[in-house]
Amino acid sequence: MKRSYLLRTLIATSCLTVLSTLTAQAHTPFLMPNSFDVQPKEMIGVDAGFTEKFFVSDVAFGDTAFVIVTPEGARIPFGDIHQFKQRTVAEQKLPDEKGTYRLSTGPRLGAVFRTWERNGKTESARDPKQEIPADAKLLSHYQSLSISEAYVTAGKPSVKALAPVGKGLEIVAVTHPSDLFVNEKFDFIVQYNGKPLPNQKVSVYRSPMDLASQSTVQNLSTDGDGKIALPLTKSGIYLALVRYQAAAPAGAAAPMYGHNYTLTFRVLDQ
Repeated sequence: MKRSYLLRTLIATSCLTVLSTLTAQAHTPFLMPNSFDVQPKEMIGVDAGFTEKFFVSDVAFGDTAFVIVTPEGARIPFGDIHQFKQRTVAEQKLPDEKGTYRLSTGPRLGAVFRTWERNGKTESARDPKQEIPADAKLLSHYQSLSISEAYVTAGKPSVKALAPVGKGLEIVAVTHPSDLFVNEKFDFIVQYNGKPLPNQKVSVYRSPMDLASQSTVQNLSTDGDGKIALPLTKSGIYLALVRYQAAAPAGAAAPMYGHNYTLTFRVLDQ
């Protein structure tokens, strides 16, 4: 077994523990469409960013390949993207197609994080120039990789845009995201590189959509087949968050990627 592989394995084991501790404090990526009900040939707009309070962005999402998957399965880019300090705004005119569209930020590589333990204390750094003390124990070393998505529908919901990518971290909807109602369930699968992730933590936030109230959160875990059946008890705008670490490809800025995937969806009253 090669030394590099051993190092990655040891770091991965430590990262799982550290990541669970840091999740509550970490900024969460999101994509929010200006409407979940659209019409063919109309302009669709999205806000995207990182936040600690949904859906008020603190940090812009950044320059990524924002994309739309059409009801026929074609991929088209957002043609008009504006980068602000605290949020990213993207707009695109939809084609003349009825059905469900998948809106995606595309993958965004972020900061490199290192966490270490020294004299019983845990420290962390984002500055690559900061040296780790020689007597410290490295706990994690990863680069964030974030993708945020949502679905909108023109007319009757369709399924082609829901097809899994099969690469990276994603939520695969079983129940259609444009057909979610109170007193029903949202069934979905969490998978990585096309394979289900059993016993994977998923945090589901419900936003009151105002500046005064706090979002509520449910922490759930997938079953042995990577599935979750989320009870829908209240209407509103929701965000499902999955964080997962895996080995980064050769030549990456860190040995691990800290994957962040979020899906924004709406739940309606019956």
